[in-house]
Amino acid sequence: MSGVENIQRRRSFIFCPGDKPEMFAKALGSGADIVCVDLEDAIAPQHKNMSRENTLRLFKETIIPHKIESVIRVNELSSKDGQKDILQILSSDKLPSALMLPKVKNPDEVIGLEKQIKELKININLQIIIETNEALEFAWEIAQCSNLISSLFFGGVDMSAELGCNGDWHSLLYARSRIVHAASGAGIEALDVPYLDLDDIEGMKKEALLSKNLGFSGKGTIHPKQIPIMNEIFSPSVDEINYAKKVIDAFDKADGGLVVVDGKLIEKPVLRSVKRVLANVDETLS
Repeated sequence: MSGVENIQRRRSFIFCPGDKPEMFAKALGSGADIVCVDLEDAIAPQHKNMSRENTLRLFKETIIPHKIESVIRVNELSSKDGQKDILQILSSDKLPSALMLPKVKNPDEVIGLEKQIKELKININLQIIIETNEALEFAWEIAQCSNLISSLFFGGVDMSAELGCNGDWHSLLYARSRIVHAASGAGIEALDVPYLDLDDIEGMKKEALLSKNLGFSGKGTIHPKQIPIMNEIFSPSVDEINYAKKVIDAFDKADGGLVVVDGKLIEKPVLRSVKRVLANVDETLS
């Protein structure tokens, strides 16, 4: 299992609004792998300052369970609120695991923020939402532009609005594929947009399986009742776990030589995939 501890489990994520701090503790106990406090879409303009203050106070006062990735979704970097978010978060005593960046259009925005972070010698990751036509065009370059980027998120709602499509699986398949391709090329995670119909559980399961088969590591949720389903779907099967262990063991024993498992030659890029399989094991399901 060498190296598995370096891969964050990202099967499910849930947002809670920054103007409702009482929801943060519930989100942390929801079972989601990622809990994101939202300062952007969920917050009315007149509540932005209050939400920012609430969020910074939450992170100072709350002990985050070590298996949960804590994230703050800031406002668009080019906006006044986005600049305030970055300035105040980066100067805070207690940081989230990552910043989620919405409405990104090109690599230069990310590179500029990375420079700020590195000048301050801060340890924080970046998660990029691909939800604009410009970002989709530059998805590969964005994914490669900073070693602080841990994942790409597909912002399907905004993307479907930009494209003028109805937002179903087939109409957004090209966009999803571009994001998975870019994330895979950079060795980072791709996470899919939440399924928005709370009453259509079967439809949600079907789309989550399609997402997993396409290469997404996880999928968002809009309600805690969706989280156990996401965690189960994006957790590996017993056969997948056993095969992953076999591949890692073979690489350890090969000591740099050729690796053959079950009669098939296994190349090194497969190693990260199988390590991710073991990182995604759900203890409650094993």
